[in-house]
Amino acid sequence: MSANSGPGWKKYPKHRITTTPAAVRGQTKFKGETLADTRDAIQLEETHVGHVVTPVIYYIPSKDVKMERLVRTSHETSCPFKGQASYYSLVNGPENAVWTYEQPYDEMLAIKELLAFYPDKVETITAN
Repeated sequence: MSANSGPGWKKYPKHRITTTPAAVRGQTKFKGETLADTRDAIQLEETHVGHVVTPVIYYIPSKDVKMERLVRTSHETSCPFKGQASYYSLVNGPENAVWTYEQPYDEMLAIKELLAFYPDKVETITAN
């Protein structure tokens, strides 16, 4: 284990998180406006003892997100596998609609500083 290893791995050794290049074009829209458009997303899949924990999540580089449409909030959460998450709200839109792991645990460096959108807070998230 590394010096910055997630504590969840030791407690739940059968928990699996895989990250791979998405190999698709990903877009996120809110009220018809494209907020993100990328071919460089990282696809994250999370399972525990073979059961899906969450649907596939796409983490998007900030260069492919309209950052001027986001405002940083003080909201934070912690994941024992990924680390401390920071949040953004959409300008004139839902609060805490986007999250990022700026300093993830070593096992999750593939998503460092990438952004993910909550599907229930935006109009669409497509991958094609």
